[in-house]
Amino acid sequence: MKPHNEEEKEDLLGSTTTLKIVSAVAAIALLGLVIFMMIKPDMFFRPEVTEATSEAMPSQDKSAAPVAVIASASEEMWRPAKLDDLPDGPEKEKLAYGRELIAHTAKYLGPQGSVLQISNGMNCQNCHLDAGTKPFGNNYSLVSSTYPKFRARSGMEEDIFKRVNDCMERSLNGKTLTKDSKEMQAMMAYINWVGKDVQKGEKPNGAGLKDIAMLDRAASPEKGKVVYVQKCQVCHGKDGEGIKADGSAEYQFPPLWGKNSYNNGAGLYRISNFAKYAKANMPLGVTYENPQLTDEEAWDVAAFVNSQPRPKKDLSKDWPDISGKPFDHPFGPYSDKFDEKQHKYGPYQPIIAAKEKAK
Repeated sequence: MKPHNEEEKEDLLGSTTTLKIVSAVAAIALLGLVIFMMIKPDMFFRPEVTEATSEAMPSQDKSAAPVAVIASASEEMWRPAKLDDLPDGPEKEKLAYGRELIAHTAKYLGPQGSVLQISNGMNCQNCHLDAGTKPFGNNYSLVSSTYPKFRARSGMEEDIFKRVNDCMERSLNGKTLTKDSKEMQAMMAYINWVGKDVQKGEKPNGAGLKDIAMLDRAASPEKGKVVYVQKCQVCHGKDGEGIKADGSAEYQFPPLWGKNSYNNGAGLYRISNFAKYAKANMPLGVTYENPQLTDEEAWDVAAFVNSQPRPKKDLSKDWPDISGKPFDHPFGPYSDKFDEKQHKYGPYQPIIAAKEKAK
């Protein structure tokens, strides 16, 4: 019989040997895993597919694995040209006045305007946030590089002068400015300046409005009213009348419907535009990176707001080619079989599919 201490030595030696063998096997397995990951990285590092990325996906075989389309992390957000970069002088003064007119339109052109009284009291930046410079805030980044351009709504080529006056007549429910007026010249100069660094054919990150996922149902004014009461009413009022201090020429928060709001020819009267705008920017203070509304809430509150009474514009000359009407343009006639209610509230997928099939 072996002494007790010798048995312990043998057991220890055996355990050490086993541990060495297990460690060696683990190291070999780990090395193999690393090599395999280098060969097939997509099996391990597959990006999460969200509603936003799935919207950007191309058509594909449903049996195939989903592929997410994600903006490069190195892609910088659009930044407007800065007036501070200009030396003091007439050009800077003109651009500064243009910015002032965009930011405080009512002060100069509203019902109590110091220059003219030709608009409803809203400011251009109520629709084009931060005087048209906020990413995904319906900004002016693409105006300089794309105008003049053909627009299907008018059926003609439009310049910036025509585009600004469209907003004056629709979003501000007012009258047009003459092209040679000091105010029009200043606004056009400022809008051109803001996007001057964007090249023709380029669409910078943050341009215009941020897309959101489509609903698979009609947008609901009833559900939207609940959202409005919870998250919008405190600023825009129970009856959508906005908030304006006594004696002020400007609204602190603009009206969303009623006689002093945008009319039925404005861009935000299209529910898709309102939903995108609200999701990335409302309630005031949120950003596209940290939205407060869900996609469904954005669609529904857009349906509620745009179901309320507002001024009307003669739209008889809009869309001379009716086949070019957007899927959510709420007024017929149409080149498809869908009625005005579905064109306004959706569901939109059948309309879009029919439009694609007709091409």
